[in-house]
Amino acid sequence: MEYRKEIDGMRAIAVLAVIIFHINPALIQGGYLGVDIFFVISGYLITAIILKEIKSNTFTITNFYERRARRILPGLNVVLLTSILAGILFLDPYNYKALSKSIVAVSTFSSNVLFYLQTGYFTPEANEIPLLHTWSLAIEEQFYILYPILLLLIYKIK
Repeated sequence: MEYRKEIDGMRAIAVLAVIIFHINPALIQGGYLGVDIFFVISGYLITAIILKEIKSNTFTITNFYERRARRILPGLNVVLLTSILAGILFLDPYNYKALSKSIVAVSTFSSNVLFYLQTGYFTPEANEIPLLHTWSLAIEEQFYILYPILLLLIYKIK
């Protein structure tokens, strides 16, 4: 896919919205719009890639998931390993157990479900959940479990 500078511009707007929101939520209402922008950009890019491969008869589910894993897992593993080590050093057993549950949920791309069941994203205690930011990654990966299969089926039916 050719480089699209307007997509980088939208990414910059999204990053700024998220950063400003986390610095001071009162400064920008709807700071989560930045996350939504990322979801749209990601969906657009992934759809373009999948459709191009489907049309050229080079798309495979295995290759798609392998590319996702190579892109997501190295950074995620660094975050999880760092969290485990920091948890060992700085958390009491009760909070380390909570962190361990979060790590399992993040590893299975279900942290959004865990955090939803534990607390609201905007509650004061949510600020104490070390891996809370992984909820959006979980949603994205849940979507990409089914989406390529759905696109492939629609293309074959059509």
